[in-house]
Amino acid sequence: MDNTEASDLITLAKWMSGDFSNYKQASENPKDYAHIHVFFRPLPFDFFSGIGLYSEQVYDYDLWTPYRQGVHRLVDEGDRIYIENFSLKNAMFFAGAGRDLSILRTITPDVIERRYNCSMVFRRNGSLFTGCVEGTKCLIEKHGCQTYLDSYVEVTETTWMSLDKGIDINTHQQVWGSTTGPLKFEKRESFAHEVPNISNDIS
Repeated sequence: MDNTEASDLITLAKWMSGDFSNYKQASENPKDYAHIHVFFRPLPFDFFSGIGLYSEQVYDYDLWTPYRQGVHRLVDEGDRIYIENFSLKNAMFFAGAGRDLSILRTITPDVIERRYNCSMVFRRNGSLFTGCVEGTKCLIEKHGCQTYLDSYVEVTETTWMSLDKGIDINTHQQVWGSTTGPLKFEKRESFAHEVPNISNDIS
């Protein structure tokens, strides 16, 4: 970090930017956890005129077929960092963008759609950021059931921990998601140097 203390938004973006793997967790508990990679790759400044990230989650045995992809815009709201979530139209066209910058550069603002009510709210607590989904209106249909997303995340400079659950909108019982605890990832490679250096422009 340079002499000017980076804002929490820039710090969070840099901590999130990387290739994360739960190899240790998966190897210790193979029956409960698959080996997964989570990639967060910074987008160019002019994509959002600010800080944005592309993400994809893939199984280690099939790195070219992500099971989840997204684009995220980080917004500084003073005491919290608001992360807007976007889905990708024709997402598989951009598979591998987390690892290949030439693919990442083909993502443009006209191929994304805002996922309303699905933003994450992060707050800093020392060497840790914690985040949760806003409200209970991020709706996802699975197994023929309408659910709302219950998501919790913890981020440090070298780790990412997440727990996603789908809760039935009527019974409020869990329908999908882990029943054995959160996924615990360790950063294998950092992409922090790709985060646009605009800390002096962010209040």
